[in-house]
Amino acid sequence: SDKDGIMIGVNKANSSLVIIDIFNSLKYKNANIAIFGTSGSGKTFLMQLMALRMRQKNIQVFIIAPDKGHEFARACNNIGGEFIQISPSSSNCINIMEIRPTDMETRDLLDGYTSERSELASKIQSLHIFFSLLIPDMSHEEKQLLDGAMVTCYQEKGITHDNLSLTDPEHPGKYKKMPILGDLYDCLREQKERQAQRIATALEIYVNGSLRVFNHQTNVELDNRIICFDIKELGKQLKKLGMLIVQDQVWNRVTINRNSKKNTRYYIDEFHLLLKEEQTAAYSVEIWKRFRKWGGVPTGITQNIKDLLASREIENIFENSDFIYMLNQASGDRQILAKQLNISPFQLSYVTNSNEGEGLLFYGNTIIPFKDKFDTSLKLYSLMTTKPNEMGKYKEKKEA
Repeated sequence: SDKDGIMIGVNKANSSLVIIDIFNSLKYKNANIAIFGTSGSGKTFLMQLMALRMRQKNIQVFIIAPDKGHEFARACNNIGGEFIQISPSSSNCINIMEIRPTDMETRDLLDGYTSERSELASKIQSLHIFFSLLIPDMSHEEKQLLDGAMVTCYQEKGITHDNLSLTDPEHPGKYKKMPILGDLYDCLREQKERQAQRIATALEIYVNGSLRVFNHQTNVELDNRIICFDIKELGKQLKKLGMLIVQDQVWNRVTINRNSKKNTRYYIDEFHLLLKEEQTAAYSVEIWKRFRKWGGVPTGITQNIKDLLASREIENIFENSDFIYMLNQASGDRQILAKQLNISPFQLSYVTNSNEGEGLLFYGNTIIPFKDKFDTSLKLYSLMTTKPNEMGKYKEKKEA
């Protein structure tokens, strides 16, 4: 075990504590983590436990919960974290077109960037991923028109490729107001080309219609040590967009934290939702490849190993995860893991009909059978459990 590490659990083979310093770059290629397990195997509880054990370190923790956000609210709020709900009925807003000051100041940290490259160009490039999800059938000409409209929107706010300052010259100490989707929509409507009008029409529901949840200025702060994003109520049509927008915010925060010599942990529950779309899968692959250089550690949580072997590109996520947690596995997934990680039949027995919170931990060239049982009588357990019957029981106790 590493004396400066974080407790992982108990070694089932010899009952010793498993304590690992996952940030030790001399021992491990990276600190990226993948967690696999069937429904009910304890993935979500394990994720919360890992996040809590990180909070005593110089680390900022982000959690995105596509389908279980409400279940994290109790633990997050009770330990002083920030619970941010993004939904049509919530007052919390994130502006996808926002460029934060540190984006400009740290562009030299990014792979392939030079001091001459505009951060605006990088922001627009990421926005193209967002709009390709909104309008998947855009032609090359339409993408060019959209690109020009985005440049114009930022230019009208005083932000250009040559002028990267975000400080408002008329209001010292304040930053320039960012464009929002509605500004882009208006810019497209002013153009004569029918292709521009088609794009504007496709955006209308996100600007003036029932899906306008992202057509606002950002009003949330991301300075808390633990932040959980709940996007459960966005609905199917907006959920992937919500996950992409949150990832964009976390990516920006990783850059800020690096400047402050702080590490960033990013937990993605229901990770398979991001891997289903080509654009968000590619974005996730980049995170797995590049976060380490900025002091960031992504953790993907999903049921099936097949999700990370869907394509050669996505397989890079699996190959770039030096820490792999395997809780109870379905038969087909056990065989895939045995082949991918060279796991023996005896070792596989630890993930065959195993109890929740028990399984195998694979890191470096080591495989450890572990269990991470938590005292169910503790108050923290009542805040963290995601079992419907237990959540109801603890709620009744509180009301009584």
